[in-house]
Amino acid sequence: MENSKKHTPFFWIMTLIFIFFYPMLISIYVFLPLLIGATAYIFITGLEEEKTISVVLALLYILNLEVNLSLPLFLTIITTLFFYVFFYPYFQHFQKCEFCRPLLSVLFINMLYLCALFFYDFLFETQSMVLDTILLYSLIVDMLIVVIL
Repeated sequence: MENSKKHTPFFWIMTLIFIFFYPMLISIYVFLPLLIGATAYIFITGLEEEKTISVVLALLYILNLEVNLSLPLFLTIITTLFFYVFFYPYFQHFQKCEFCRPLLSVLFINMLYLCALFFYDFLFETQSMVLDTILLYSLIVDMLIVVIL
């Protein structure tokens, strides 16, 4: 909560505008990155550092993204929590490398989510997302954002 006092009201307004309107823009402009991995990593670090505001903002973005893109509800959250419980403890070995843990986390989260989405599509005989170069582009942008932040 100490970090929330450092931010101005303009920061919070812009953050909320991004959370609520960016998923709508993604549904119109399909070339925009989904930011699933970066948001999931913010969610994980919020859980790890006990920053409630990070967890809530990440959850709001994820749920809004899933609703706007007609993706399976809570699949991203379930996949992220699965990663956090079963895989993330092994990434603690990368403490010395500043960008290795976030980069690998985003990569694994995106791959787990894609596998879960394919399993969901297979199980319910639907097609949620078409695998093409836009998803690869989204993955690369996700990894770049986490490395920069």
